[in-house]
Amino acid sequence: MNIKDVVASVADEIQIFQQRYKVVLHAQNTLVDKVTRYVLRQQGKQIRPAMVLLAAQLCGGVTESTYRAAIMVELLHSATLIHDDVVDGAEMRRGLASINALWKNKISVLIGDYLLSKGLLYSLEYKDYGFLHMVSEAVRRMSEGEILQIQKTRSLDISEEDYLSVIADKTASLISSACAMGAMSATVDEGRIAALKCYGEYLGLAFQIRDDLLDYTGDSKKTGKQMGIDIKDKKITLPLIYALLHAPASEQKAIRSILKSSRKRAVKSGEVIAFVTGKGGLTYAAEVAEGFAAKAVASISTFPDSPAKKSLLLLVDFVMKREY
Repeated sequence: MNIKDVVASVADEIQIFQQRYKVVLHAQNTLVDKVTRYVLRQQGKQIRPAMVLLAAQLCGGVTESTYRAAIMVELLHSATLIHDDVVDGAEMRRGLASINALWKNKISVLIGDYLLSKGLLYSLEYKDYGFLHMVSEAVRRMSEGEILQIQKTRSLDISEEDYLSVIADKTASLISSACAMGAMSATVDEGRIAALKCYGEYLGLAFQIRDDLLDYTGDSKKTGKQMGIDIKDKKITLPLIYALLHAPASEQKAIRSILKSSRKRAVKSGEVIAFVTGKGGLTYAAEVAEGFAAKAVASISTFPDSPAKKSLLLLVDFVMKREY
């Protein structure tokens, strides 16, 4: 199963979205236009715009405001990815050189700001104040989540509660907003909008835990990132949190000592992976992800069967089974 099959019920709408997104990205400034055209080349699976379209389809049908919501979500998502690459010092993004690798940090930060402002101005142009509120809230949550993660990474002290708060804000907030905005574009039924918002929040949590698991179990050729990179970046995720919690003090100290290594190359990620596996961290994290996936499914259980509902349920299955 691939993502195109999952979102097949909005395949035509995705093509329309892509055409309109390209137009919105066009800039008069030649350098800005050059960089934004490169951003288009870096586009991934476009799951978030697809979720906007599917949520709208589930709640009555795709409208003109649905496409605007999808564009706003993708502008914000692209902006945050560019900023993330600057923060992380990443040199690759989806198999291509990152923006900061090609144009350095100053241009990267400014392009990220440019895309964010484009989205905000776009919503004001069409008086999409509900979308503007949701996007602004997502930006706030994503920023707070990133800051909390940096804070906890420095101290190497993060609880499961902290971790879930970080991933809810960093990842789930935008997915939740995408689903809610899609619903808002097609209905005024607060119950339906709330249901899709919950679906997105739970799916986002499951997605991020699965992504963190891939750092321990994934094939680098499929994931596009080196196995154990989160460990080398000193990111303590759920598998490791659980393993540390269930290890004697001496083992905890030894693992923390490995993580504190000042040079990435010196971090023995293989030892950490073996420790986490042995302590049941992978099994536990997988179970937590399954729990959130089940909640996502339950959130839309009252909607009548339809191609859109089938796609949203398949999306949960895709997230839980993905290997990249």
